Amino acid sequence: MIQSKTAKESEVTMTEMVLPNDTNTLNNLMGGRLMHWMDVVAAISAQRHSNSLVVTASVDTISFNNPIALGNVVTLHAVTTRAFNTSMEIFIEVYAEDIPACIKQKTHQAFFTFVAVDPQGKPVKVPELVPQTPEEEELYEGALRRRQLRLVFAGRMDPKDALEVQALFNIQQDKDGND
Repeated sequence: MIQSKTAKESEVTMTEMVLPNDTNTLNNLMGGRLMHWMDVVAAISAQRHSNSLVVTASVDTISFNNPIALGNVVTLHAVTTRAFNTSMEIFIEVYAEDIPACIKQKTHQAFFTFVAVDPQGKPVKVPELVPQTPEEEELYEGALRRRQLRLVFAGRMDPKDALEVQALFNIQQDKDGND
C-alpha cells in the first residue's frame, strides 16, 4: 500500500447538464439528483485516494439555497481533505452555469465521509494524506474537528473525548483532564 498521497491526486471534476428529467415542477434541479451527483464525484475522489472500493459513511449538511435551473451546466469538484485509519473526508463544491447568460455561480458545498473496504465489505487502511497548499492545510486541519462533531452527533464519541470541539459543548476540564 502507498504510504501517503497528496490531495491533488484525488481531485475529480464532473460536469452534467440539467435536463427535463432532472427537474422538479419549478424546472429546477431536484435535490436528490444533485445529492446523487455529489455522492458519485466524492466516491471517485475517495477511490483515487484509497485505491480501493469505498462506501458512503456520512454526508454533512447540504443546504438548498440556490436553485439550479433547467439547461444549466453543473460542475462538481471533489477532493480528499484528510485520511484517517480507514475513512476519508471529501470536500465537494458545486457550480451552476447559465452559458447563454454568461453567469456562473457556486451553489452548494458539502463534506462527505467514505470508508475504504475490501471486496467482502471489511474496512481497509488508507494512505495518509499530505496537504501541500495553504487551502489544503486549512481543510486538513478542520477535518479533525468535523470528524469529532460527526462522531459525537452519531453517538459514537463522548463529547468529553472530542478534544478539538469541547468548547462547543461547554465542557470545562482542569489541567489533569477532570471535569
